[in-house]
Formats: sequence, C-alpha cells, structure tokens
Amino acid sequence: MRLGLSGAAICLACLAAPVRSEAVDPAVPAAEVAASNLRDAVAGLKDARGASNRVKALTRTISAYEQGLAALRDALRRAAVREAEIRTVFEARRGRIGQLLSVMLAMERDPAPLLLLHPDGPLGTARAGMVLSSVAPILQSEAEGLRSQLEELKRLRALQTDAKDTLSRGLVAAQEARAALSQAVQDRTGLPRHFIDSPEELTALLAGADSLDSFASGLAGMETDIGAPTEDFEGAKGTLPLPVRGRMLRKSGEADAAGIRRAGILIATRPAALVTAPWPATVRYRGPLLDYGNVMIVEPSPGYLLVLAGMDSVFGETGDIVEAGAPLGLMGGSDANAAVFPADAEEGGGTGRTETLYIELRHGKEPLDPGPWFAETKDN
Repeated sequence: MRLGLSGAAICLACLAAPVRSEAVDPAVPAAEVAASNLRDAVAGLKDARGASNRVKALTRTISAYEQGLAALRDALRRAAVREAEIRTVFEARRGRIGQLLSVMLAMERDPAPLLLLHPDGPLGTARAGMVLSSVAPILQSEAEGLRSQLEELKRLRALQTDAKDTLSRGLVAAQEARAALSQAVQDRTGLPRHFIDSPEELTALLAGADSLDSFASGLAGMETDIGAPTEDFEGAKGTLPLPVRGRMLRKSGEADAAGIRRAGILIATRPAALVTAPWPATVRYRGPLLDYGNVMIVEPSPGYLLVLAGMDSVFGETGDIVEAGAPLGLMGGSDANAAVFPADAEEGGGTGRTETLYIELRHGKEPLDPGPWFAETKDN
C-alpha cells in the first residue's frame, strides 16, 4: 500500500511531534578545561624541580597536580554519564528514526502528479500541504539535535583519549616531583627551629605510650611554651583548609567497623597524596607511633595540638617551625592507577581513595571535634 500526500503528512506529524533538540551538556567543556589545567600543572611539576626555592615550588605544583587530577576525574565522570545518556537516547529513537525514513522514502516514490492530487479535492490538498509545512521545521530540529549529539559524542571520545595521555604523563611527573620534594626537604637549610630542651623526655614518653591519647596528653604537658605561632588560630575556626585532598569518611565520635569511637575525623585520600600544614605551626613530634603509622603532631597555637596520623612518610624534624601550606608528609600506596581512570569513570566518587588520614585536634589535654575547624567539613 502506497501513501499519498495526506497519509504521509499525518505519519510525519505523529512521529516528529515529541522530538526536541538538546543543548550540549556542560560536562564536556568542563572536562576539557580540567584537562587543560592538569596539563599546565604537569608542566609546572617539571619546572619546579629546577626552581630556586624547590620545597615551596614542588609543594605548590604537586598540590596543583592533585587539584587538576581531581577536577579532571570529576569532569570525566560526568562526561561518562552524559555519554551514556546520549547512547540511551539514540537507542530509544532508533525505531522512530527508521519509521521517519520509511515514510519519507514512500513519499519520494509517489509520482509528482499524484502528490498534487488529493481524494478530497483542492481543499484536501491545501490542508495536507499545511500539515507538511508544520512538520518540516520539526524534522529539521530533529536532524539538528541528532547532529549536535553526534558531535558531542565525538568530543567525549576525543576527550577520553586525550585525558588518558595527560594522566599518564602527569603520573610520571608527579612521582618524580614527590621524590624530589622528599630530597629537597632533607637538603633544605635555614628553616626556623625551636630546640627542645629535654629530648630525652620525649623519648621516654614515646616508649611508655600505650595509646595516642596518652602520648598526646603527655606531650601537651611537657612544655608550656615552645615558640608556637601567635597568630589568631581560634579566630580561623571554620576556615582552615584540610591538610590533605579527600573526603570525610568518619566523623568525630562515630563508631568504626569494630565499634571503636575516636575523637578525631577520618579522611579518605588517594594514594601518595600530599599532606600539608593548614596553619603555621611548630612540629612537636614526627615519626611512627603504635599502630597509627607515621604521625605528625604540630602546635598551631599555644595550648593546641593538631595530630595527623596514617602517613607513609613525614618531613622535617621535631622543633621545626613550618609555614601554612608547608609539606608535612605523603600518604602511602601507589598512584599507578591514576592514568587508567577513564575505564572506570562511571564508578562511584570514592574510586581510588584507598588511604586514610586521621585528624585530631586537642586543646591542652582535651580532644576537640576537628570537623568544625575546617572549611570542607564544618557542616558535615
């Protein structure tokens, strides 16, 4: 059975009416910007190795790399979701597009004189022509929407290929920069120091400690003034940056899998993440402690102790006075999977966060909830 002008027009109207074109999702340009920023950070990592102040330069550029990496991963994750949406739309429209093509082909097969005739006469022909004229813009919109989505899909594919190369080069540069940072910290001279009067007391305290609480309490009582910075630490509550890039895994007082409750918070981080000082501080202790791995305890203000536990390596020496943003250590694990991210882009946001940093804040011998002190965790 062949379709005449009226039948074809009605079929086209029914098939095309629900269609609308869709704008390009912002995930695509966001991912492209993140990839560009990460490339800049990688270039900065290479330049920092020859900088005059290598510790600051390396710390700054490693932080930029981690920020760029996090932004790219987030953008790629959203881009992967967008790609899945486009593919779903294509699958859903496959049948309708086939029907549209069939109707249009049937119209093309009708001889021109027959198309100009209508069983209902000139009035029917005019009405059918009006239907076709209203359907044509919809079909054009449909074609433009599909073309836009195909272009977007092409950009998503190119972005993933480019991101894989960027991540691979960035991973190598970051590993080299972390090693260079460790060496630069060891080699630096001229760092302000406060010399502890009785290092033997610290050694004895460490040997007799049976918990982090007992060690920190003993440390708080060792000296009343060791030259801690005098800036308004209390006034900065709620504005401090987290010492490491990550997300809250457990709040203060929240029980872990074993039912143990601790005063501090637990932050999930990526392997080999850089840990920095959130505030100017004096190093009161650095090194292994019980089963906490490497621990760094700093005094940001007289009477306050900030405990950071769970690092693989720690920088500096007891008595060092460090600036805000200074490197304190590196988390453990290997960041070797960083460049393989595009394959698991649709997984959850915690993908790859295999390390944990425990953060505890104490005033005198009493622990405080550190969550409200940091900008990223104060409302969690």
